Amino acid sequence: MRTGRHIAYNLHAHLVFVTKYRTDVFDDAMLKRCEEMMREVCGKFETELKEFNGERDHVHLLVHYPPKIALSKLINSLKGDSSRYLRAEYTGRINRMGLGSVFWSRSYFAG
Repeated sequence: MRTGRHIAYNLHAHLVFVTKYRTDVFDDAMLKRCEEMMREVCGKFETELKEFNGERDHVHLLVHYPPKIALSKLINSLKGDSSRYLRAEYTGRINRMGLGSVFWSRSYFAG
């Protein structure tokens, strides 16, 4: 439970992001780097990334966030920033997979 001046809240969101065409692109090192990036973005939004897990074609996040944060804006930044940095750092690997300039699928799960 987190508290502010006039509020007490305990909001969590389970997020799932899938790579474009569900391409098997992630390895362990890339997942670790993706987690670091996601934590940085969450810090900018004053949210907390409680858990992170991933497989070859998708990632799961459990985010603890305040009510002032629009979840869609957080998701947009998480996907946008991680896509930009992953494509810059793993250019050769991602280009071989045929993802082009898009890393994540446009869809996502939030529960």
